[in-house]
Amino acid sequence: QLETLEQEEQERLELGAQPVERRTHVVSYQHGMVVIKTIQEGKAEPQSWGFSYSRDELRGLLLEGASLLLLRVLACRQAVPPGLVFPAIDTEGHLCTSSY
Repeated sequence: QLETLEQEEQERLELGAQPVERRTHVVSYQHGMVVIKTIQEGKAEPQSWGFSYSRDELRGLLLEGASLLLLRVLACRQAVPPGLVFPAIDTEGHLCTSSY
């Protein structure tokens, strides 16, 4: 019964003189989760947007940290059960599926 309460992900790309910084902040609350995406290119003002998902939509959600843990368990067992699919959140913050 593991549950993600909060997750912060940060990515920085330095291509030339304009670095791009992307942040994703996921917070669990009583009725679901909020995902806030922020992108900043160089010295420009950061742009942010958010999404909210209900608990029903997120049943079985597999976030980045849990996905890494699952991959390690599957590697140790050297087997992947057929049809292993979980709800996930893509790089834009939208709900999608993750298949193994």
